[in-house]
Amino acid sequence: MQFSNYRRTISSGDSGISFPQLESWNSVTKVATVAAQYNKQRVLCRISQKTLQNTFGALEDDPMKSVAKHRLSIQQAAKSLIESEIYEEDGSVLILECHLV
Repeated sequence: MQFSNYRRTISSGDSGISFPQLESWNSVTKVATVAAQYNKQRVLCRISQKTLQNTFGALEDDPMKSVAKHRLSIQQAAKSLIESEIYEEDGSVLILECHLV
């Protein structure tokens, strides 16, 4: 699993949701995870390699480049899912192609 950790935090308006730019890639499950902070809790926002490829044309050998390039779209989709309280059983949110408009 690859981790990226940046010092800068991006706030998402007045919603109380922020994105500390902590992200990782799981090469086994082929899922990128972007962290969000909401109500003083960490929410893991997941997006599959297939979704990255279909939506953004991500390269199979470097999907995190696509995550970095399209970070704002991914964060907006995650924010919408969190605000709508659409969580997976484990408390994460799963970003699908239909969430990225």
